[in-house]
Amino acid sequence: MAKQFPVPPVVFNNSSSPTHRRHPIPGTGASPPPAFAPPRPSTSSAANPLPFMSFDIGPAPSNSTPPLFAGAPIGGSGASFEDEPPLLEELGINTRQIWRKTLSILHPLRSADTSLHADADLSGPFLFLLSFGLFQLLAGKFHFGIVLGWVTVASLFLYFVFSMLSGGRRGDLDLYRCVSLVGYCMLPMVIFSAVSLFLPRGGGLIFGVGMGFVLWSTRVCTRLLAELASSGDEHRGLIAYACWLVYMLFSLLVIF
Repeated sequence: MAKQFPVPPVVFNNSSSPTHRRHPIPGTGASPPPAFAPPRPSTSSAANPLPFMSFDIGPAPSNSTPPLFAGAPIGGSGASFEDEPPLLEELGINTRQIWRKTLSILHPLRSADTSLHADADLSGPFLFLLSFGLFQLLAGKFHFGIVLGWVTVASLFLYFVFSMLSGGRRGDLDLYRCVSLVGYCMLPMVIFSAVSLFLPRGGGLIFGVGMGFVLWSTRVCTRLLAELASSGDEHRGLIAYACWLVYMLFSLLVIF
């Protein structure tokens, strides 16, 4: 039989061994392991290399200056929007002048003021042509392109005829002023286009009314063309005939 030898217990010194024992001392129970406790942060700078930094966000000072762009003039020129001219004036559209030219043509028995029409513009004629096209549209006719084309061709025709008759002495009449006069003298045709909406189609009444408006436009346009040119009085009858042909075409456009 094997001989049994007693094994003495192994005891570790507390100063150089861990706190637990592999083999407890006889007669004593096993001690529980110590509970885990997280380390507390220290307020000292040596133990806490990253201290908490606090920011004090206080109210803005009352004597703060406003921004530089507040109330400053745009561009630094010192001009404000109140000193700016109106948009129509910047575009070269004089509404008062257009209204005066319209009133000078609107009276059928009064002679139009030639000095007003010496300053030519295309804003009023374009407005009249647009109104003419709108009244034609109410009648079921889409004639915007035709009206603009006919006015351009009519202006070129009258300018060419007058140049041939005057022998190069056109005075103050140029092509731009001729287009302006033909456009302003379209005002009776615009009125006729509006009146024709209430007249019966195909009767003699609309032809008679149309002839009256054609004579009105012819008279005004002939007088303005003759007075703006230096030698217009010598061929007033031929100029009147050319103007009558132009406005007769527009009246036929309204009737048919």
